[in-house]
Amino acid sequence: MSTILIVEDNEKNMKLVRDILQHQGHATLEAATGTDGVRLAREHRPDLILMDIQLPDIDGIAALRQIRAEPALDATPVLAVSASVMPDEQQKIVTSGFDAFITKPIDLKGFRETVRRFLERGRATP
Repeated sequence: MSTILIVEDNEKNMKLVRDILQHQGHATLEAATGTDGVRLAREHRPDLILMDIQLPDIDGIAALRQIRAEPALDATPVLAVSASVMPDEQQKIVTSGFDAFITKPIDLKGFRETVRRFLERGRATP
């Protein structure tokens, strides 16, 4: 069973993602702030991290930088999950080091496929 950390401050989005993942047999960890997400990542070393970009304290990009600074988490895929649809904003998110970008509202089939792919193969090697 895989452990997936969900960093999301919107309760409805958190519940949706948690329900999808748990229904597929994954264990979930949950954080509502970037700071808590980084702390949980360090403590539990999840197999995958789903990171919202707009968070109440530090944003998802800043949290990603802290996670990537941890050698023990270097191989952990971190996927951005955001409602941001502006092309320049999406480009900024992708170039900041996330392994993939998932748009909200979540496309169920695409979401499950992306999660499965990253759990199977880990981070893409350049």
